[in-house]
Parts: sequence; C-alpha cells; structure tokens
Amino acid sequence: MGQAIAFYTLAAFILGFAVLVVSTKDTVHSVLFLVLDFLFVAALYVLLGAPFLAAIQVLVYAGGIVVLYLFVVMLVNLKRPPEAHQDPHRRTKLGFGLAVAVLLELGAIATYGMTRTGSPLVVPGTNGPLPGNTEQVGWLLYTSYLIPFEIASMLLLVAMIGAIVLAKREL
Repeated sequence: MGQAIAFYTLAAFILGFAVLVVSTKDTVHSVLFLVLDFLFVAALYVLLGAPFLAAIQVLVYAGGIVVLYLFVVMLVNLKRPPEAHQDPHRRTKLGFGLAVAVLLELGAIATYGMTRTGSPLVVPGTNGPLPGNTEQVGWLLYTSYLIPFEIASMLLLVAMIGAIVLAKREL
C-alpha cells in the first residue's frame, strides 16, 4: 500500500513538472522544471528497485543533458525577430528525401524484426546467470534489445550530424 502511494505521488509530480516544462514562458524556468522532472523520474527508478538506472538518470540527464540545454538557452537570443529571407543554400528536397529514406529503413527493420521473432524489435536471447541490476541491464541491452539499441544509436548519429551541419558557419 505504501509503495502504491509513493508511486502515484511520484507520478503526479512527474506529470506536474512535465506540464510546467511545456507551459512556462521563461525558457530557463522550463529547463529547471525539466531538472526536477528528471530527478523525480530517478526517484521512481529507486522505488522500482533499479538504483543503477536512477544513478544514470541523475548523471546523464539531470546532469549532462540539462547543462547542454541551459548552455543552448543562454547562447540563443530568443528575443530577436525571425529572419525575413529564405536561405538559398537550403536543400529542403534533399532533406525530405533523406528523412523518407530513414523512415523506410526503420520500417523495414521493424518488419524484419516482427517476422523473424514474432514480437516487435526483440531478438530472443539466452538467459545467463545475472546477479546484479547492472549486469541484467547490460545483458538485456546487448541480447534481447540489440536491434532497438542499434536504431537508437543510428538516430543519435543522424541527430549529431544534423546539429553539426546546422551549426557549421560559412567560411
């Protein structure tokens, strides 16, 4: 009973801070509400018996990602008006074509995963002796959930290349 009350309390805080993230007008306050949201998600992981995921949540998301968000918010001047002209070097048709190609590849991978195993994007793995939480996460990540892990890594690579292209300045 106590765990259910704690779970619903944490879930209410997580939802409340998520609403504040998207509804607050000040971007710095929005990022700070995001930090609180990430910390409550970490508390939820602790409640569910996954202290390793809670520590990773705090270190990676509440630490690194939010610092990156704050850095971007502080550097970007949100008060300036939008640009009035269209960039002649922008290749929207090429970008749209590449996006369609990536979506088709993801669909093909998902279809292949469903027809091969019967369940979406899950490869059957062997069950080995796993004493701790960290070992279980690693074992599942590289056996049963290898295809989703690779898809996520490819999406992050595409996002990183896109960020580099967008940030590149004309010399």
